[in-house]
Amino acid sequence: MKIDLHIHTSTGGDGAMTVEEVLHEAKKRGIGVISVTDRDSMAAQAKAITLAREFGIKYITGIELNVSMLIPPGKNISLDFLGYGYDINNRPLMDKLAQIREHREWRAQEILRKMNTEFIKEGIPVLTNEDIENIKRSVDGSFGRPHVAAYLVTKGIVDSTQQAFDKYLIKCDVPKYPLSLPEASKLIREAGGILILAHPNDPNGTSLRSLTTELEKQTLIIQENMLFSSIECTLIDGIEVWHSRHDDETIKHYLKFAKEYNLVITGGSDCHQKPIIMGSVNVPDFIVGQFKKNKVIN
Repeated sequence: MKIDLHIHTSTGGDGAMTVEEVLHEAKKRGIGVISVTDRDSMAAQAKAITLAREFGIKYITGIELNVSMLIPPGKNISLDFLGYGYDINNRPLMDKLAQIREHREWRAQEILRKMNTEFIKEGIPVLTNEDIENIKRSVDGSFGRPHVAAYLVTKGIVDSTQQAFDKYLIKCDVPKYPLSLPEASKLIREAGGILILAHPNDPNGTSLRSLTTELEKQTLIIQENMLFSSIECTLIDGIEVWHSRHDDETIKHYLKFAKEYNLVITGGSDCHQKPIIMGSVNVPDFIVGQFKKNKVIN
């Protein structure tokens, strides 16, 4: 049975295909268990639940949250976490997501405002609302700094994305919404779900690899900052072991670690439909039993 618990859609803002297109594609590919995990959005969940039921696919509600963490002795990093099996009508979660979306829009506008100030100093035409809409249309959902950098290259303002960062985006940055791990854990758990550390060793994404490439050191960071001696204080419920950018060594290491600490083990393609890779990660059947045990699967 094919299992994919990490898929994004344009309905929720992160993918190239609508939730309807994603579920039809999942049916075509023979995926038996699925979760749509759009960033900071539950917009696709109700439709995904309905379509999965129609297609005979097991469905787990999902979401991806970006969390800000301070790792001793003083390193600030962002990590992604996946929430599964939560109630999509939970009011505190809905309110917090609305707050995060508002901040994201404000942040994008503020970055562009600060960049325009720099452009005026240099005699460069400022970016307009039309430019902002062009950036939005060019990416999978809400845009971030890399998308702005790429747009500056297409406009001929800079020669490369690296130059865009060096010259403008680092100077003009505005902090992301500061969602903490304790807050994210509380939100998902009180909505009836479980919280999973996403792609911990992803070389191209938001992961522990930004701190260290050594797997032993990565899991030590997890132990010291997410897992504690008392189960009531533990902030995560599991780890995404299988991922489209995890190599065999990573999978083996994290599988052993998760079993040692009795953590829920998940996996998925992290498909944004560019290209369509959903169902391509070999996620073993036994992980479904974990969700049945936790009563978070439809």
